[in-house]
Amino acid sequence: MSHYFYDMIPAEELAQLHYLPTVPEYLSWIVSKWAGRPALSDTVNTYTYAQMGSRIARRRTLLKEAGLQPGDHVAIFDKNSIDALESFLAVTSAGMVAIQLPAQLPAPAVIGCCAKFRAKALIVRDEFRPGVEGAPCPLISASALGEAETPAAVVDKESPAAIFFTGGTTGAPKGAVLPHRALMRGTFNGCFAPGSQLSGHVTIGFLPLSHVFGLICGTLSKLMCGALWYSAEDMKATIGKLPVIRPTVLVLVPGLVEVLVGLTKMYGPQFLGGRLNTIISGAANVPAKLIAEFKNFGIQVLAGYGMTEGANLTAGNAESLERPTSVGKVYPEQEVKLVNGEIWFRGDNVFSGYYGDPEQTAATLTEDGWLKTGDLGRFDEDGYLYIVGRIKNIIVLPSGENVSPESIEEAFYQCPALRDCLVKEVEEDGKPVLAIEILPRAEAFEGKTPEEIEAFFKKLAEDINATLPTTHRVSKVIVRKEDFKRTGSLKVSRKDN
Repeated sequence: MSHYFYDMIPAEELAQLHYLPTVPEYLSWIVSKWAGRPALSDTVNTYTYAQMGSRIARRRTLLKEAGLQPGDHVAIFDKNSIDALESFLAVTSAGMVAIQLPAQLPAPAVIGCCAKFRAKALIVRDEFRPGVEGAPCPLISASALGEAETPAAVVDKESPAAIFFTGGTTGAPKGAVLPHRALMRGTFNGCFAPGSQLSGHVTIGFLPLSHVFGLICGTLSKLMCGALWYSAEDMKATIGKLPVIRPTVLVLVPGLVEVLVGLTKMYGPQFLGGRLNTIISGAANVPAKLIAEFKNFGIQVLAGYGMTEGANLTAGNAESLERPTSVGKVYPEQEVKLVNGEIWFRGDNVFSGYYGDPEQTAATLTEDGWLKTGDLGRFDEDGYLYIVGRIKNIIVLPSGENVSPESIEEAFYQCPALRDCLVKEVEEDGKPVLAIEILPRAEAFEGKTPEEIEAFFKKLAEDINATLPTTHRVSKVIVRKEDFKRTGSLKVSRKDN
């Protein structure tokens, strides 16, 4: 077998990995395969894969005792804890549908979500319980374990496994339903990166379990490979433990990659623990400067592309240094095509629809299974995918010309002195024009005046404008003194800036 992803890892490891289409099959396999290895830790308590399997089976007992049945919806409201992860695996392996709620969600919103998604139970962290006593369903303590063990259910790969919120950056959040086949295809895809993956990696669950990138690539994929996963209930405190935990692989968003670069410069490479060799980053553009800076520390930063409706992982790039603006090649067992520049794909990883929203489902998912991503893309001659914009972000100029702001921002991101930017339409002298807001890298302008910084970026805009069509040139440069407002995944929020 020869494939871009399959060729990344040693052949003897590839022979051990298999796509397992349901959570019960996946859970049974990892508990048996890695039984004696450490699986989960909070730096105080550490559980082996066998112990984890037993704890999850005892959590299934609580679900059974609560009178819950396969197909029932169960919400989970907790921090990024061992309890939260085991609860998710207990719910899905019992044939029920897990709804992982963000830990920062206000209590009234949690109660509203339980009603909207018809949760039959809410698994809640003990400290959160007082605020959600009014939930329209029974509460189960996230820290509780049953006395006996209840076996996993037998489930069909097409049955729903989880509901994730999506669409919050461009509109009202929707509930994307991922069947078992999709959740597990994303998990299998996340196992592939250059080098050995089954030798006992150590990782930290920095990204929210309520987000597919954090749950699938950052957690389930790592457990499939027999890694030790550390919880991160308090992100700031856990970052401070990096020298003690000594991770070998991390899954992060670019904003967190930026934070680690700054801390590593401040305290030296030893701050990362001395074993980190791979960072997988997604959810937003990964600046080439960050990729190059970590390369100097002997760490590879790998970029990729995916969306909630596609179980997170659609493409991955193992050549980030050589092709920093590409999201890589498409994972196996998927069909991909461009329709008027929009990326469409179908396969096991595609969701089954938006919960309770047939209209939005029909607008996104074709009858023959194609997921219309809303992203504009192109392929180069070697099959590498590039994201050139988002249909919803297109700016229509008075001339009728369609401009993708991302295509302009990409050119600016090549400047190592720029941290983030945002192209948008503003009014100047009564006419709509393109403007760019720029957030500089503070360390690049140490000792410089605001006037000098502004002059630098105006000159940069002039140089870039000279390479762009006249319709795509920015007429106004705004240098920000404060950070952009950001989404939960630390992306620059287009609707709030």
